[in-house]
Formats: sequence, C-alpha cells, structure tokens
Amino acid sequence: MKKYKVTVNKNEIKKYRRVFHQMDYTLVITALILSLLGIVLAFSASYYYSISKFGNPYHLLIDNITWYLISWGVMIFLANFDYHALRHFAVLAIGVGLVLLTMLIVLRGTPLVKTINNASRWLNFGISVMPGELIKPALILFFASWFSAQPNAMKDTKSVLMCFGLLGVIFLLIYKQPNLSTAVIVVSIGAVLMLLAGLSKWFLVGGVGAAFLGSFYLAFIDKGYMHTRFMTAFDPWADALGDGYQVVQGLLAFGSGGMFGKGLGQSIQKTLYLPEPQSDFILPIIGEEIGLVGILGILILYAILIGRIMSIALRAKDTFGCYLAAGTGAMLAINIILNILVVTASFPPTGVFLPFMSQGGNATLVIMALLGIVLNVSRQAKQPEEDE
Repeated sequence: MKKYKVTVNKNEIKKYRRVFHQMDYTLVITALILSLLGIVLAFSASYYYSISKFGNPYHLLIDNITWYLISWGVMIFLANFDYHALRHFAVLAIGVGLVLLTMLIVLRGTPLVKTINNASRWLNFGISVMPGELIKPALILFFASWFSAQPNAMKDTKSVLMCFGLLGVIFLLIYKQPNLSTAVIVVSIGAVLMLLAGLSKWFLVGGVGAAFLGSFYLAFIDKGYMHTRFMTAFDPWADALGDGYQVVQGLLAFGSGGMFGKGLGQSIQKTLYLPEPQSDFILPIIGEEIGLVGILGILILYAILIGRIMSIALRAKDTFGCYLAAGTGAMLAINIILNILVVTASFPPTGVFLPFMSQGGNATLVIMALLGIVLNVSRQAKQPEEDE
C-alpha cells in the first residue's frame, strides 16, 4: 500500500498561533456574552409585540439573530483589516454621512424617508438605514484621521472653530429629525475626541455653557416638541396617560422588578403596556424580569468592555489607532449613560439605543464594526512584541 507523507508547514502554524495570541480575548468574550444576552433579552421583551404586529412571536428574534450574524462577520473582517487603510475613507465617510442626514430633511414626506411616531430617522433603500447611527463611526474616523495627521489642530483657533462648526451642523440635522438624544451623543463623541487632541478647557467651558443655555431655551422658552419632552422628563406623572405614558410604564416596570426580578419572560409591562419594549425602553423590561441585580451584572459587563477598549487606546501603536479606540469607547459609554437617563426620567425621552440590548440592525452593525477596528488596533499594538 502506498504511503502518503503529511508535511507540516511550521511557518503557517506559527502564523496562526500568533494570530490567536494577539487576539484580545477579554474584549471578544465580553462582546459575545453581551450579544447573547441581548438576543435573549430582546426576544423576551419583543415576544408579545412581535405577535401583535407580525403574527409571529419569532419574527423579531430571527431579524435580530440575522443582524448579529452579519455584524459579527463584519467585526471579524475588520479585525483582520489594516485600520490604517481607513484613513483614505475619512473624508468620504463624513461627506456621505452629511448627505444622508440632509436627505432625511429634504426628502421628508416621500417614500424614501420612513416616519414613525412623527420622527423621520430612517431612509428606505429596500432596507432601513439610520443616518444618525452611521454618522457616529464616520465622525470618529474623520476626527481620528484629522487629529493624528495634525497633532496641534486643537491649538489652532481656526481648526477648533471648524470642528465646532461641523458638530453644530450635524447636531442641527439630527435634531430636526427630531432626535435630540442622538444629536447629543454625536456632539459628545466629537467633544471627547477634541479634548483628547488637546482642546483648551476654556473652549470646553464655553461649549458646556452654550449647551446649558440651549437646553434652557428648549425647556422653558421655546414651546416646540422639546418643551413637552423636557416637562415629561421632569414630571412624567403629570400626564401619565399622555406624553408621560412611556416613561411612567418604564418606571412601573423597574419598581415591580425589585431586587431580583419576576423571572425571565415574566414581565407584565411588555404585554403591550410599554410601547415597543424591545427598543430604547428595553432596560425597564430587563429590570422587571431579572431585577436590579441583573441590571448591575449587565453594567459590569459594559464596564469591562469599555475599560478594555480604553486600555487598547492607551496601548495603540499610533495616535490614529488611539483616537479610533477612544472614540469607540466614548460612543458606547455615552450611549449607555444617556439611555439610562432617559428610561429613569432624568433626560427628555427620545430614542436612544442601549448597546447590545436594544433590538436594532444599524446600531448593532455600527458597534460590531467599530469593535472589529479596535481589535485590529489591539493586534497591531502587540505585533512588535511578537516579532522580537
């Protein structure tokens, strides 16, 4: 009998060992746990809503799993894609983001723009696209490219004013959707990156002062929709069956869940009391089902993930990678904090995604894509050490 000799390429084995050794397991495992928790908890929250709207309790579950599979595929690809090449797309990304945001305003009322609950936040290209979510990574990439190429940009008044001008335009375009919370998140991400790039504290004080005056105007002087939203945040019980209904139902869910919750799947508020409980108000349902202890567990996972991302930012081999990772960490932290403020009646109730937990395709894809870039930053930071 003829014998075949199997040859082993030691260089290939060494290469794959190196790839596995360079992988940031803390980040990957934490993201995986949060993804699996998100799928389970969003399914529980959406069960009755899915039956009511689609006649199938598993419709939104299948949709969520599909988006997660796509998103993890994108993350794996970007984890192995040299992040330095992304510099070439920085201007294009921010340009496309601004065009898409403008389309929401200009084309409102046409079939291309989807409006839900008086909010025009989606472009319909066969699949729904949320420009408010896509502008986040575009801004991170643009600022990371700019500040790494011009280390002294934040010491130049003209450059600082250009950055504030860009953030102002983005804020207005998103606010007009209307979507105050996403506008605040995007501007906050930009402000964090500007601070890291050396922005003077006096500019920061001026920016915070302007934000405070703007909030005061919207809350007490302007009688537009945000006046009602601010009043709802201050006292949702004043109109518990009207504008304050969603916030009140969320607070009732938190209260009924107590310390340990009623048990997974046992929420009462998700049975069509709380509107679209799988979306931005999913945290009250989580609190009702697995209690304060469960929420604290999720917050610990968030803290581990964000802490790891910031650690990678500090260890990045260049400032471009540092800004990319830091911007990602800032985006996640701000999103989480703002969502908690909204559902606990501490901020005007506008749609803000809770990372990993809320049902949502665009936002999930953005998060996983950015995590893939962060993983690539981490891998490249380890390569010199491995090559020695």
